[in-house]
Amino acid sequence: MNIKVLWMYHDLMDLYGDKGNIEVLKYRCNKRGIDCVVDTCGIGEEKDITQYDLFFLGGGADKEQNMIFGDLIKRKDSIKQAMDEHTAFLLICGGYQLFGKYYKDQDGNIIEGLGFFDYYTEASDRNHRCIGNIAIEATIDQDTFSVVGFENHGGQTKNVLSPFGKVLSGHGNMYQSEFEGFLNDTVLATYMHGPLLPKNPKVADKIIQRALRKRYGDITLEPLDDSLENKAHEIMYKRIVK
Repeated sequence: MNIKVLWMYHDLMDLYGDKGNIEVLKYRCNKRGIDCVVDTCGIGEEKDITQYDLFFLGGGADKEQNMIFGDLIKRKDSIKQAMDEHTAFLLICGGYQLFGKYYKDQDGNIIEGLGFFDYYTEASDRNHRCIGNIAIEATIDQDTFSVVGFENHGGQTKNVLSPFGKVLSGHGNMYQSEFEGFLNDTVLATYMHGPLLPKNPKVADKIIQRALRKRYGDITLEPLDDSLENKAHEIMYKRIVK
């Protein structure tokens, strides 16, 4: 078996070590004998998005989001086709925001989103920035577990009808929000940086299973020794959730 991953705008959208998510996916695939091929795609590069099993877009500040949007909007039809063909999507922070209706910055400038989902994002004032460690309870493919991470975003994402999880500690989609991120059958979008996957092996495996599903159907993954990862998760969870 193999997985083909397309890492979009790797040179611009890699805020707070998001490339660590790619390293975790490669490691966990290779430990199971799954060939994980990662291609990158920058502005203006020709890539057929529909030929990939997983689409990854990391986080970036307003400047980077403005830089990539013109290129991203040109790929909208291909992205929609990939979604329809059950490509898995992992979107972090700025990537998350750009798949909604729009992002309004602190100066009132609007970056139009791809409009795939009904949520939208508006910048907060400095007193309501969402920053710090965060823990949520998430349910992915009928499996419920805790997820820990780090958030740092001024954007307040509203009208999220299908969140990634319920906030146990931290902010989430908005300042002192009840919910974090967005989740459906193919897309996982979140504000968790840090990166997300090293301390959350269950999330990593759910992403791998979703990517494999496109060509191989539902796959049961061979268990790995996650004692170190689970210990890191446990320590952070106890530190965050009082």
